[in-house]
Amino acid sequence: MSYVLDFLLILILNMSVIFQSCFDRTFDTKHYITCIVCLAAAKGAYLVCRNHKFLQDKKLYIYGAIGVVLLIVLIFTSAENMWIEIGSFTLQPSEFVKPLFVLACATSIADQQKKHKILFFNVVYENLAIFGIMAAICLVQVKSHDYGSLPTFIGIYGIGFILRICYPKAKFSKKKLFAVIAIIVVCLLIGLKYAPEYVQHRLHVDIWSDKTGDGYQQSQALIAIANGGWFGVGPGKGFLSNIFAYDNDIVFATVSEEWGLLYALMMVLTIIIITSVPLINPARSYYHGTMSACVCAAFIVQMALNIFGSCNLIPFTGVTIPFISSGGSSLLVSGLMTGMLMAGQSPVFKEHKDNNKKKQEKPEPAWRWQE
Repeated sequence: MSYVLDFLLILILNMSVIFQSCFDRTFDTKHYITCIVCLAAAKGAYLVCRNHKFLQDKKLYIYGAIGVVLLIVLIFTSAENMWIEIGSFTLQPSEFVKPLFVLACATSIADQQKKHKILFFNVVYENLAIFGIMAAICLVQVKSHDYGSLPTFIGIYGIGFILRICYPKAKFSKKKLFAVIAIIVVCLLIGLKYAPEYVQHRLHVDIWSDKTGDGYQQSQALIAIANGGWFGVGPGKGFLSNIFAYDNDIVFATVSEEWGLLYALMMVLTIIIITSVPLINPARSYYHGTMSACVCAAFIVQMALNIFGSCNLIPFTGVTIPFISSGGSSLLVSGLMTGMLMAGQSPVFKEHKDNNKKKQEKPEPAWRWQE
């Protein structure tokens, strides 16, 4: 089972290359090279994240790296342009906050037992630090008008928070849990009420009465999905390839039109399997379990935002589907996070050194699980 993710990653990247190449009817060399970089990134993240003790010792550096990336977002990007151009390549620095934030949210049982009393509450300093980082991310995303990525970060933090307060044998009051949930709901309602005007308009827009305005992409995406049916109109024969962001923000609709809803659902199912395998296999440690759950939350939230936005079930957010959408930053980060999933569910065995081999007629190696 340790190698299932490797095969699934190669499978989904091959699907991605086929889809992206057929959209323009020419082999997408740039996307193919990016997929190879994605595979290399997965291997690198796997090697770095295997030892949870090493990552625990580097928590302060992870916090610092998040701060540096957020500063880069504030200084070098704007609401009109979230990308940094480097020659013919573009990078979206906010994407690289995701794997770092996952590592920050991952926790071990030992850390959660280090409680300190502040006024009348027993708190864990690390939990307060994570809350502060989440607040900083929200402020930077709001200032940059990048509201589409906020649900992904909220999903990562939510899963990390739940696993922090629900570690084995934890004593956590249900009243406190309900109070936290109530506070989150109130914050969401306040955020929706006082959201910028263009966000309010997007929440209430009727795409069919505004087909040339804010409802243009969603209305065209729905028409394309209906036009494709179960088996599609054929690779490269769809009209959606003439619409802006057809290969990333509304890629689900583009695949559905040209390849059919059946192939689009197969694509979605493959990504769901990638996220479910690490949750089925026993994690190497509680840290790895939290890390894997946070990565899975990020993938599922991103995919749901893209699909539901394309189908007009939620406001259009402009979020990519992991592995499938074009974009170097998105693919690279998806590879890094897949490597983290691999590291979280891969066992390591060590052979005992037997000093009494001469006394044994048939020595057999003994294996043990390395915590």
